[in-house]
Amino acid sequence: MIRPIVCYGSPVLRRKAEPVDMTDPSLPALIADLWETMRGADGVGLAAPQIGVSKQVFVVDARALQKPDETPFQGVFINPEITWYSEEKFEYEEGCLSIPGVREKVWRPASVRVRYWDENGQSHEAVFSGIVGRIIQHEYDHLMGRLFIDLLPALRRQLLRSKLHKIRKGLIETSYPVSYAL
Repeated sequence: MIRPIVCYGSPVLRRKAEPVDMTDPSLPALIADLWETMRGADGVGLAAPQIGVSKQVFVVDARALQKPDETPFQGVFINPEITWYSEEKFEYEEGCLSIPGVREKVWRPASVRVRYWDENGQSHEAVFSGIVGRIIQHEYDHLMGRLFIDLLPALRRQLLRSKLHKIRKGLIETSYPVSYAL
């Protein structure tokens, strides 16, 4: 089911999400809703807080942004933990379905090591680099109550205030359903 995406200004986006109970019978439906909602909004990643569910789970489908020679990546991350960040960083323009119409260049580590569970209850630990690593970091931030705009220099955030105010007040249009109430 496609759910409304929670927009900037909603408190759920600023709270640290709760760990997921892997035996929760509603988990498969939540994951299915994340996939369907993300695809319906033409996203490459979506975290549960973005649909108003304060749980530590997100989905990633990096294929649209990957280079042709890269192995296509899709994955579900449950109770993830980033255990290492590379010292090397790179800048890339990011956007967020919860902050429609805002795109900004953000510096992030080039690689991360992540420990997580998948939708089948299997544990994993892997290093992710490039665009896949960036998407994972962006979605992981949602689970920690952070947004990509928090990584911008103070002056750049100040220049975005007017646009962010319009988003918070629901004065923007999107091609996907949004919510401001959670």
